[in-house]
Amino acid sequence: GEFQTFQHYFKRINLRSPSPTCEMAPVARGKKAKKTVTKYTLDCTHPAEDSILDPADFVTYLNSRVKVAGKTNNLGGNIMITKEKHCVNLSADIPLSKRYLKYLTKKYLKKQNLRDWLRVVAHTKNGIELRYFQVDNEEAEE
Repeated sequence: GEFQTFQHYFKRINLRSPSPTCEMAPVARGKKAKKTVTKYTLDCTHPAEDSILDPADFVTYLNSRVKVAGKTNNLGGNIMITKEKHCVNLSADIPLSKRYLKYLTKKYLKKQNLRDWLRVVAHTKNGIELRYFQVDNEEAEE
């Protein structure tokens, strides 16, 4: 008796399962195929105006350091890094985290010995800004 109920149960599952999976699978594939382009802006206005930091040099640094699939110099057409005035624009059609960009920016500042004067601040959802540390005495601010 028990064996027959199990057979009956599995037959019911097998009859029902093919139709929903056949309908749903293409939908899931279609959603994954859509490419979402993420754009980030790295605002270097303050240090660039004071000619402390060169945005063009920063672009070349990012080009050589950003890793795609665990490899540097593997940007291909997936990630575009451009310089616009004092800003560095970065657009990626593969997942790229803002935290990773912040990490690379800090690494660059450390390399240039600017880490003591500049801080990396997220000022918008997709924007990172390089600001000076606020110093208490007014003479340093001006």
